[in-house]
Amino acid sequence: MSSAQLPANLSEQTVREISERRDEPEWLLEARLDALDALDAIDLPDVIQTPGRRWTNLEALDFESLVDPLNQADETERTADEGVDVLTFTDALEAHPDLVESAFGSTIDPQENYLTALSAALFTTGTVVYVPEGVDAEDVTIRAEMNSRSLFSHTLVITEESSSVTILESIESGAESDDARYFSNLVEIDAGENSYVQYGSLQNLAEDTYSYSLKRADVGTYATVNWIEGNLGSRLTRSDVESELNGDSAETKIVGAFFGHDEQHFDVNARVWHNAENTTADLVTRGVLDDAARSVYEGVQDVGRDAWNTSSYQRENTLMLSDESEADASPKLIIHNHDTEASHSATVGQVDQEDLFYMVSRAIHPEKARNMLVEGFFVPVLDEIDVDEFREDLEELIAARLR
Repeated sequence: MSSAQLPANLSEQTVREISERRDEPEWLLEARLDALDALDAIDLPDVIQTPGRRWTNLEALDFESLVDPLNQADETERTADEGVDVLTFTDALEAHPDLVESAFGSTIDPQENYLTALSAALFTTGTVVYVPEGVDAEDVTIRAEMNSRSLFSHTLVITEESSSVTILESIESGAESDDARYFSNLVEIDAGENSYVQYGSLQNLAEDTYSYSLKRADVGTYATVNWIEGNLGSRLTRSDVESELNGDSAETKIVGAFFGHDEQHFDVNARVWHNAENTTADLVTRGVLDDAARSVYEGVQDVGRDAWNTSSYQRENTLMLSDESEADASPKLIIHNHDTEASHSATVGQVDQEDLFYMVSRAIHPEKARNMLVEGFFVPVLDEIDVDEFREDLEELIAARLR
């Protein structure tokens, strides 16, 4: 456990000014102030440690220089399908005040760790997606551009009984900056009975940025939440994608892809809690590292005492393109119920030299051969992505990185 120092430019007055500018209700101001008060006493998120070594050093983040709470700026385009509300956080407080109040902090406790509390106290952008009972929505997009030194975002997704929605979210950097930057994104999904949510997220921020995201779903009876997480940008990325299977026959899939080069550092985590009977989870992550890039992966499948008839599978594979890159993986099975079918695996390796030799001997240029092998390595993850637009965006970014 480790803690961070409170930035000097962060005070109760700062938080009140953010809330007043947005004309927020009293309950949200109080939630912000409670999160601010908690910062002195709570720790940074856990990172994997071995004796003498912390795999990701979040303590090195200098929030004094990274966080500029009163000058946050973004350009965000939102598109909605018929029958679904896709609103800015501020507009949602007007249109659905009770819904937002009950959903905010119900899946992610703002005081869970230092970074969630910082985000809850300071967020100025975000989206609320509300899908009423029986509505099927597909083309929901949230495309954001970060135009400030720091940006804090909070997204709520609420699906009522027998509804469905597919959401594509992306974040990239806008205006150039000479300073290091910080981006934070908290996403809470409350999936009602027999509802279906597919949430795709693509992070391609400039490499002077430090990014933190925590996405968590509360998955109800007969509900499904599928996540797709692509990370290619930022200098240091900490990404947590989590599902709590709280209803009978709840299901989740977490598909992740990352591609690091130069000195990028990815700390990516996929976690599932099986809390009810007949639940199913599938975790698939693939990453590629070049130059001196580094990755840390933790996958957790936690099967509770009452989670009878659980099926849970996890596989993570990392491909290293240089001798200077480094990868660590820590897959974990925590099983408290014997009526469980579960497995996990993780591999780290170099490009297969025999495959490379075979392709070069067939007159394929060595660089092209390597790129083809990398693209082929990502295919099992790309095949898991049902959304054409997301898959094409990710393929394009991977191809650009290879060029």
